[in-house]
Amino acid sequence: MKKFLLLFMFVVGSVFGLIWVGDAGALEVPEIYIKAVNPGYTKDGVSNVGEMIEIGRKNSDTPISLAGMTLSYTNSSGNEAILADLSKYIWTAGETFYLRLASSLEQAQISYTKTLAFGAGPITLMWDGEVLDSVCWNGKDGCYKVFTSANPTTLVRNLETGDFEHVTDYAVSDGGVLEFMDDEPVETVSVCKGVVFSEILSYYETLQSEQFVELYNNNSETTRLDGCFIKYKNKLYPLNGLVGPEGYFVRLATDFKLTKNPVSSGVLELIDADGTVLDKLIYPNGQRKGTSYVFIGYDASGSEIWKITYAPTPGEANNYQEFRTCEEGKVINETTGNCVKVTSVSEKICGEGQFLNILTGRCKKIPEDTGVKECKEGYYLNEETGRCKKLHNNDGANFALVPETYSESSSFVALYLVLGVVGIGLIYIIYEFRHEILRWLKKLVGRLDT
Repeated sequence: MKKFLLLFMFVVGSVFGLIWVGDAGALEVPEIYIKAVNPGYTKDGVSNVGEMIEIGRKNSDTPISLAGMTLSYTNSSGNEAILADLSKYIWTAGETFYLRLASSLEQAQISYTKTLAFGAGPITLMWDGEVLDSVCWNGKDGCYKVFTSANPTTLVRNLETGDFEHVTDYAVSDGGVLEFMDDEPVETVSVCKGVVFSEILSYYETLQSEQFVELYNNNSETTRLDGCFIKYKNKLYPLNGLVGPEGYFVRLATDFKLTKNPVSSGVLELIDADGTVLDKLIYPNGQRKGTSYVFIGYDASGSEIWKITYAPTPGEANNYQEFRTCEEGKVINETTGNCVKVTSVSEKICGEGQFLNILTGRCKKIPEDTGVKECKEGYYLNEETGRCKKLHNNDGANFALVPETYSESSSFVALYLVLGVVGIGLIYIIYEFRHEILRWLKKLVGRLDT
């Protein structure tokens, strides 16, 4: 009887052990976790569209200090780097917040500068030096499959299983509220000095979302725009992200609407973090469909020259195109600005200082060479932008990069251990009760025969 009781207890314990292993197979989701990852795709010629990392939390009602929290990324070469330091924030409200690539046209609460690869990882959420959460997508060593440009997806966490799945057409929420920690207030100092307006598109062709304001970084080093604002119609609209040295930054008019063609001039101001007005842009009446208003250089007196161009270049060096591009077989009538059919031009002699435009048949004045703008001592002329730039000396000693490596492995030791114990136990029981089992089988066969 004792042996049968032992057998019964072992079988029950084995069943519960297997159930426990099944539950342990579901990944536990931490209090703050990585919810979704998208490496960004190229759409309509724009790269990294949709790139983001979404962070979630279980309790969205209580403010949480993120002191000691960082987010790191390991690239396809195995080099690890800190994507974002979250330590200065308090997460006051909302179930999620998200980070985006700094050069992205889409806004985010926090920006980072290293673009995510289609096959890499892990992204690791660290808190006080301990791994809080992690996910990788290189298709091997327990990682999820790589992203493909042919099938754009977002890697999204299933909160019931704790696992990630590739999901099509995933949309992030508006995001939670992050505030700077009270014990480490942000000093009101100049952070955007040297950044100026460069281009504006107000007269959109189809959708209001085409409107944008472009900034140019006149510095020789990367500038963080967090804390600065664009002021328009007495309202402030925040900037965030990074703009590289002598680079361009595009702020889409997603949360405000520019007047397409103002009767009186529209005014925008660039406000620094300390409240200083860094630059002012006045765009006048006369805006037209398919054009933008761009800075193209300085005149002889040093004043800025702005023109309406038929070649908008958001995020790139400005290109002044005086007239629209005509379809094949037509040319611009420079008097009216309209496209007209090409006509044959008879030989015509123009006066001194003029040349013949063979497309229009008009004599045009040969433009005078105004010479090169001179810059004051300590500055040089950027020929591409026409702006005077400050000379900087930098031997790069303060910017050494020491890569770190990261490795991760996963196993199912608990599962294998329980299965091994169950197997050994079954073998032992069969051997120990072999006589009883044989007698029981003989009785069963006898009953079946009768």
